[in-house]
Amino acid sequence: MWARVKHALIPHSHDHVDAVTSADEASSIGIRASWISLAGMAATALLQVVIYLMSGSVALLADTVHNLGHLATTIPLIIAFRLGRRAPTRAYTYGFRRAEDLVGLLIGLVIAASAVLIVWESVTALSAERDMTNLPWVMAAAIVGALGNEVVAWYRIRAGRRIGSAALIAEGQHARTDALTSVAVAIGVIGAWLGLPWLDPVIGLVIAAVIVGVLISSMRSVIRRLMDGVEPGTIDAIEASAAEVPGVAAVSQPRARWSGHRLVAELSVAVDGALTVEAAHGLAHAVEDHVRGTVPHLWQVNVHVTPEGHGG
Repeated sequence: MWARVKHALIPHSHDHVDAVTSADEASSIGIRASWISLAGMAATALLQVVIYLMSGSVALLADTVHNLGHLATTIPLIIAFRLGRRAPTRAYTYGFRRAEDLVGLLIGLVIAASAVLIVWESVTALSAERDMTNLPWVMAAAIVGALGNEVVAWYRIRAGRRIGSAALIAEGQHARTDALTSVAVAIGVIGAWLGLPWLDPVIGLVIAAVIVGVLISSMRSVIRRLMDGVEPGTIDAIEASAAEVPGVAAVSQPRARWSGHRLVAELSVAVDGALTVEAAHGLAHAVEDHVRGTVPHLWQVNVHVTPEGHGG
């Protein structure tokens, strides 16, 4: 029973490339990860709102705001995964998969907004000292938040890496920051117990700095994909894989870009000029199948065949 539950909930791979075999399967993994983690984040945020109203902890408010931010960004991410399943139209000939990357930008805006709010609340608390109450409950909320957010982060990041979704990975990094802020809340409680009330808003400022660091890290990948950039080594892997196919004399003009969580590529291969059109067509399909089978997250390869020695 436990093995079946674990298999259903936890993303997993069976080889070093990728176990995902279809676009629908990848989208289903992303949607499932978003819904499951959304439920966990909602429960954690609700608990923390109640305890913040009882205690007045700025650090706990920072953590709660971050959790609520997840609720505001996870739903658009689910919608983007569903949009990516729609068939291309005459107006959107490449489909709607880029909606996923646009949601990645929304996630970045929410992270930035939460950092600004936390800085504002922390500065206000430093200028007008607040008394923290119900400290044991605040500590309990911090521990629950740290553990819950880390589980959500691990789940989202692993699912995002499995299907190649930069937006889902960004959401996971967002949750990991929440786990760190929960640890910071616990430090603030310890400071209050030691008679250092200023430690709570100072920890809030530290949290804001950490959030900015995560923002820069997560948005780097999202923006690169929106600019049609790929990770280092991707083009080299595509070239090397295509060159391994028997009958390919040379590989030139390789290109690749992300469309949501799907990588698409195109390249030219030089072949024996004596090949028939049918034989060259079969070789092009052989190149496509081989490259797709060896490069992670690669869903489509357009192969242009040219006679050897004619240039490209």
